[in-house]
Amino acid sequence: MTLEELHQKNHELCTCSLKETATQPVFGNGNEKAEIVFIGEAPGKDEDKTGVPFVGRAGQFLNEMLSMIQMKREDVYITNTVKYRPPNNRDPLPEEKISCLPWLVEELECIKPKIIILLGRHSLNTFFPGESISQVHGKLLKKKVHFVVGEKKISMPNEYYLPLYHPAAAMYNGALRETLIEDFKKIPIILKQI
Repeated sequence: MTLEELHQKNHELCTCSLKETATQPVFGNGNEKAEIVFIGEAPGKDEDKTGVPFVGRAGQFLNEMLSMIQMKREDVYITNTVKYRPPNNRDPLPEEKISCLPWLVEELECIKPKIIILLGRHSLNTFFPGESISQVHGKLLKKKVHFVVGEKKISMPNEYYLPLYHPAAAMYNGALRETLIEDFKKIPIILKQI
């Protein structure tokens, strides 16, 4: 099954309540054979309009950071924990994340990245509940992650995760911005180590 077919199938099957208020689903985007997958929180206003993740100001900042490490968007894959925009850009609710989780896992199984970069606390807490982004940002986490959705146990296809501050948060806080840039520069070094 291609990623496009996977997205269409999951869009039809997904029971996420955000589907009712969003303009369209925002599928993951980028290199289907990427070693690096970035996972954000949820689509925003610009993403809801275009159907592409990280195209607003946070996406532009992400593109700038990628160029700092001699990469482009075409080299990586970018997606979100939920595939539909929450109303008024509110945080996605736990049940919304759970309803989109099988879709996200299938997406990752298709790509088989070496490392998953978790952008922000929502993405982090989807995979590592109870961890604080301020404590683990920029640190490589190695763990086999499993989820239970309904009666089904889902295992993640990889075991390396790098939590980073979300680009949107860093845009409004100079100290966070510098921290995120420094953490981002670790990506090529970490990739060589794993």
